[in-house]
Amino acid sequence: MWNHTAITEFLLMGIPHTAGLENVFFVLFLAFYLLTLLGNLLILLAILTSANLHTPMYFFLGNLSVLDIFFPSVSSPKMMLYLMGQSRTISYQGCASQLFFYHFLGCTECFLYTVMAYDRFAAICHPLQYTVIMSHTVCVVMALGTWLGSCLHASVLTFLIFRLPYCGPSEVHNFFCDIPVVLPLACADITLAQVVSFTNVGMVALLCFLLILTSYTRITLSILKISSLEGRCRAFSTCSAHLTSVLLFYGPVVLIYLRPASSPWLDSVAQVFNNIVTPSLNPLIYSLRNKEVKLALRKALSQGVHSCGG
Repeated sequence: MWNHTAITEFLLMGIPHTAGLENVFFVLFLAFYLLTLLGNLLILLAILTSANLHTPMYFFLGNLSVLDIFFPSVSSPKMMLYLMGQSRTISYQGCASQLFFYHFLGCTECFLYTVMAYDRFAAICHPLQYTVIMSHTVCVVMALGTWLGSCLHASVLTFLIFRLPYCGPSEVHNFFCDIPVVLPLACADITLAQVVSFTNVGMVALLCFLLILTSYTRITLSILKISSLEGRCRAFSTCSAHLTSVLLFYGPVVLIYLRPASSPWLDSVAQVFNNIVTPSLNPLIYSLRNKEVKLALRKALSQGVHSCGG
């Protein structure tokens, strides 16, 4: 499909209306990126080193931490390079790769939140059968399904967008390549690609959200049946972190893909929040109110310090 285009590279225009603030944004985005890497690596360390965290909930949380390490890495390094004054150009293949990995990892996260909601549903609504429902084999199959299904989803979208001819202009009005900013640059009829791609993205997000909503409706009904207030609070506390992450994830998705009219500035702000801010918040969300994670992390770090001192 590379033979049908005269364009060999695109020009990333960055976030609209932010000229002159490159140094400020570089420091800010670098801080968020390093915080994301550190936070998610620590969560992974805690899960891998603590036997108490070898449960389905933390298995999926480990998958989420891996995603949150790779997801901002799709756009952040290139963005920080041009904020430092380096070239804003990105090759045709590089642009296609950004679009593929953005939707691959984003869709995986969408599926993963749905699986995590099902895990909480099984734990609260069917506690006696929980170990059977969420066995190790089931968890592995679910995790593999999220990754493989998302790879197929992203492959279809990338092929659909980059099979079109691109012969100019080449200015991408965002800080990375995504469907809303790349597709209008095609010098061919984009109606079919536009309808299929946005329907595809919208349907995946909507279906996952409805499944999450169904799970939490059943969870809420089960929690309300618990007689003691302490029991209700304990049950709800196991879901609060996941619910917070879901809301932070779906907010930008709705703004970017489900609005009737496009606004480049608002889209860029939503993308920054989705790509850079949210992955850095997830480790805080899952650790601040979780005693097991904090205890496991403290133990792993203390062992590391002792081994280095020894």
